[in-house]
Amino acid sequence: MPMRALLIVNPRATTTGARTREVIVRALSSTARMELAVADTTRRAHATDLARQARLDGVEVVLALGGDGTVNEVVNGLLADGPGPDVPILGTLPGGSANVVARSLGLPADPVEATGVLIEALEEERTRTIGLGLALYDDRQRWFACNAGLGVDAEIVEEMERQRAEGHEATPIRYFNTALRQILLRTERHEPALTVRRAGVQDIEGIFLTIIANSSPWTFLGPLPVDPCPHASFDTGLDLFAPRSLAVLHTLGNVSRMLQRRRMRYPFAGLLTLHDQSEFTVVASRPTPLQIDGDAAGQVSVVTFQSVPRALRVLI
Repeated sequence: MPMRALLIVNPRATTTGARTREVIVRALSSTARMELAVADTTRRAHATDLARQARLDGVEVVLALGGDGTVNEVVNGLLADGPGPDVPILGTLPGGSANVVARSLGLPADPVEATGVLIEALEEERTRTIGLGLALYDDRQRWFACNAGLGVDAEIVEEMERQRAEGHEATPIRYFNTALRQILLRTERHEPALTVRRAGVQDIEGIFLTIIANSSPWTFLGPLPVDPCPHASFDTGLDLFAPRSLAVLHTLGNVSRMLQRRRMRYPFAGLLTLHDQSEFTVVASRPTPLQIDGDAAGQVSVVTFQSVPRALRVLI
């Protein structure tokens, strides 16, 4: 008996046109292993509602065609009532500008090729159970697959969303230029706002930004991985990358580290890194932007980050 499957499509995804979407739907519909339904998103958080209803309806596989924001919405819908044996298997099809989730799982960057891999995974029942991150803030909780962050990286995400709303395409060059302008010209580079708290350990103050990684890499500039936490993994706890200085020398060193994907030493205690953490809290002395899987989540003052092992089955 074929599995019930739902394909959730973001028709506004950056790199997937109508023709490509049609090819993908036809390919998925042709497999005898699936009874496929297709739903287009029409608004923010629509994918969350569709994925939550799919779980309630007993759908066995949910496929997400879109960028990391679409995947994040689907994950939060699937896990709205927490992990459990009734949660559908997730399949990710890259349709955005970075597609960190799909590429971190080893899927091809091309959505049609990735469709072929997922069809094979369905036929061979090839899955992997991954750990996820959970952000708790303002009486809310939000799951993330790849990363979250407070400070400059969230400011960059907010600015990119503003530019996209004005009709500009989210290209790697635009992202790089936006990041450079934000770091050098716009962000507060003299008064750090963040403190990292862990149980049984002294608080670490004087943090300018935090990148919380659940996988590696953090993002991509086209084919180039940008990786502040090269040891982060879906199979371990959370990693933290937290600069304590935005001086030019330290910033250039941090960029070099991210692009070379290796650890480097820094003078003047300029960087805090943590690996395989089960839980920690970031406290902001002033309202600070938060991003989750590349989606702006607003201004926050306190966020607790938790690692949830083996939270979700995915096709690989």
